[in-house]
Amino acid sequence: MEEETKMEKKPFLENGNGAGVSSPPPPALIFSTFVAVCGSFTYGCAISFSSPAQDGITQDLGLSVAAFSMFGSVLSVGGMIGALFCGRMTAILGCKYTMWLSQVFCSIGWVAIALAPSSWWLDMGRLSIGFGVGFLTYVVPIYVAEVTPKDSRGAFSYANQLLTNCGCSIVFLVGNFISWRTLALMGLVPAILQLVGLFFIPESPRWLAKVGRGKEFEASLQWLRGNNVDISQEKEEIVNTMNSLEEDSDAKVMDLFQKKYAYSLTVGLGLMLLQQLGGSSGVSFYASGVIEKAGFPTSTGTIIISFIQVPSAAAGLFLMDFAGRRPLLMVSAGGMCFCSFLMGLSFILQGLNLLKDLTPILTVLGLTAYVATFSIGVAGIPWIMMSEIFPMSVKALAGTLVALVNWSSSWLVTYTFNFMLQWSPAGTFFIFALVCGAMVMFTWKWVPETKGRTLEEIHASMAGCLH
Repeated sequence: MEEETKMEKKPFLENGNGAGVSSPPPPALIFSTFVAVCGSFTYGCAISFSSPAQDGITQDLGLSVAAFSMFGSVLSVGGMIGALFCGRMTAILGCKYTMWLSQVFCSIGWVAIALAPSSWWLDMGRLSIGFGVGFLTYVVPIYVAEVTPKDSRGAFSYANQLLTNCGCSIVFLVGNFISWRTLALMGLVPAILQLVGLFFIPESPRWLAKVGRGKEFEASLQWLRGNNVDISQEKEEIVNTMNSLEEDSDAKVMDLFQKKYAYSLTVGLGLMLLQQLGGSSGVSFYASGVIEKAGFPTSTGTIIISFIQVPSAAAGLFLMDFAGRRPLLMVSAGGMCFCSFLMGLSFILQGLNLLKDLTPILTVLGLTAYVATFSIGVAGIPWIMMSEIFPMSVKALAGTLVALVNWSSSWLVTYTFNFMLQWSPAGTFFIFALVCGAMVMFTWKWVPETKGRTLEEIHASMAGCLH
């Protein structure tokens, strides 16, 4: 009878190489991913809030350009602080409780902004949200990567970016019709959804295996794969990997700089740095300022952007496990390079009083296409790669360092962006074009393809491999 039961269980991965998925993803996996990416929705609301709220806040509270730049960029300061603790916190508490704690900080921040009587309250609320999303940008892709099987990991992981774009789009769209205080309260919706949903999903099986909670590990993996799925092979791979990493469980910061992690660290840090220095946060935070500078109606421009973000992220989701990480990343960065150049060119023409009727349209067209091409690949793939390329023994430390670099460079861009626009709009976007071009070259030279490989296979192939 026991033999019969075993025979009835179907493997989640059908062919001999584990390359094909035999059945649709189980509802438990879809639900767990949805709850996790509610954190991404919160992040999307946070990064886009400053754009539609800019006019309302500056008028109601009388903020200068410098004061509003401080408000916009303090989110990144909070993210930097969160990044310092995200890896260690996740390693100690697990992904579920780290996400829960993150949303507590986000909820406090949204309420503080909605009720803010002065710029000080605004900044403290924004800082609290930044602290929360600093955790979320690390832990959400980690959780999704660790609960999904290899053949659907790319698509599921990119749901992280899809929900981020949904948050951005809704805030850009709705922000044209409601007050900035009401818009802040809207940020509570995904936070509350995740806080409640976390009570109904399992912890990451790999984290449970790492901390020695064997029964819970097996139950979690079985629930995520479906009751009729044979998990014996996947369970054995995870357990063997965790056992082999046991000796490195007390990794220190300097251990990250060993030769065997050099390749992973180069890829992780390079992608995060280039993602931000290419101007993505500046565009997300202050899109309305760019549109106004171009002489185009601000509300019309932000509505156009809101409609393009979700379809472009959805395209990235469907292409992720079809095209692979590397090609999608190069196409995305190449598109951002071209669009940044187009915006720089349109501002030069505007300064020369040439094509007066066409330059505003060219700028908004370039901005919209920049957002679309960013959403397809560069927005989400660096975070997916971060969740894939570091082994469990150093994932907490490496993730902390990589997230810190991302948020630090984000702060640099978001704080200086308005000042750069005042200095030279054309020069600003030509600089971003150069960085995006460098990202294409970096991806071609350094970034490995991780599509269709288990996390254990990726770690084995990258260990000590610097080429």
